[in-house]
Amino acid sequence: MNEVRRILGIDPGLRVTGFGVIVCTGNRLQYVASGCIRNTSGELPDRLKLILRDLASVIGAHFPTEVAVEKVFVNVNPQSTLLLGQARGAAISAAVLAELPVSEYTALQIKQAVVGHGKAAKEQVQEMVRRLLALPAAPSADAADALACAICHAHGGAGIGGFRRGGYHVRRGRIL
Repeated sequence: MNEVRRILGIDPGLRVTGFGVIVCTGNRLQYVASGCIRNTSGELPDRLKLILRDLASVIGAHFPTEVAVEKVFVNVNPQSTLLLGQARGAAISAAVLAELPVSEYTALQIKQAVVGHGKAAKEQVQEMVRRLLALPAAPSADAADALACAICHAHGGAGIGGFRRGGYHVRRGRIL
């Protein structure tokens, strides 16, 4: 009998945090929900509170069993990287407070798992998410990134370590 996993994918951001919930049964994926937490004004603590509160609401409404979060990439602007890291911390805190296991993936790993190459454009990710989840239309870019993160986790089992245990390894962003 196939294990049923409910995976919450999160694409953290201070202005827009995308989220997506899927159910994974064996190798079958099913869409549950997705959306964005929009956070366009206010001081940093208020923005972080909104991310934490709204993701806690998503967790309470959809009961995921595991969480996948996109890792922060290093921007040219170190201040932007630090701020994005704080948004990511608020997202991870929501999962940890719900006692859910958290896995992390780089954008390169997510694109590789969903599109087949790590340099895919946002539109390609949106279209592949639409196809993989049999959606009638492509989700917004932030929701698609979050769903792609959940799909990456579903395909990788316990993360990139799962690829290594399965005889695969990652070289230059490609799964070999």
